[in-house]
Amino acid sequence: MPSRFEPCGLGQLIALRYGSVPIVRATGGLADTVREGLDGNGFVFHRYDTGDFGDAIWRALQCYRDPASWAIVRERGMREDHSWGTAAQQYAGVYESARRLIGRG
Repeated sequence: MPSRFEPCGLGQLIALRYGSVPIVRATGGLADTVREGLDGNGFVFHRYDTGDFGDAIWRALQCYRDPASWAIVRERGMREDHSWGTAAQQYAGVYESARRLIGRG
């Protein structure tokens, strides 16, 4: 997903849910949900250019060539909960914190 701009991004959420490891540009919702590294669930590139995109594809292919590592990345993404129920709980926590800060609770 080499998006220049992505305010939310459902594609990567669907990919994660069904075990398709995403390669994304770090922008908007893509940057919020896809992580690379030891706790990663996909592959991320930062600059909007073919070199960075190609590097991310190369890293994904290196991981794919190691079945154990690929399984870890796939399963990690599939276990994540990006449901509305979880998001609603997080929003409620933010609103509760704000309510306490303004002295109405």
